[in-house]
Amino acid sequence: MKVWTTLKIKDQNKLINKIAISLTNYIYKNSPINDIVNKYKISDEDKKELDKYTQNRIAGLLMLYGSKNTSRINDIVNKYLTNTDIDISPELEGYIEK
Repeated sequence: MKVWTTLKIKDQNKLINKIAISLTNYIYKNSPINDIVNKYKISDEDKKELDKYTQNRIAGLLMLYGSKNTSRINDIVNKYLTNTDIDISPELEGYIEK
């Protein structure tokens, strides 16, 4: 029987940690989250806790992706897929050759 649980990975992968931190900053910088933080006067301590939570989740996904564990990724998608009516516009940022 499969049981849904959260695992905390003790082995630290410094590269995954750096990528997770960078991706969290990429997601939140110049985004609506900054307006929300200001509007509801969210403290720096609470913002750091939110960042850490996001970084941990991203790091877990990166580890699953890197290990090609598609069944666990599919489990996460199936559990958290709620609204498919949202219009998604993929967005990328970075250097390009001109």
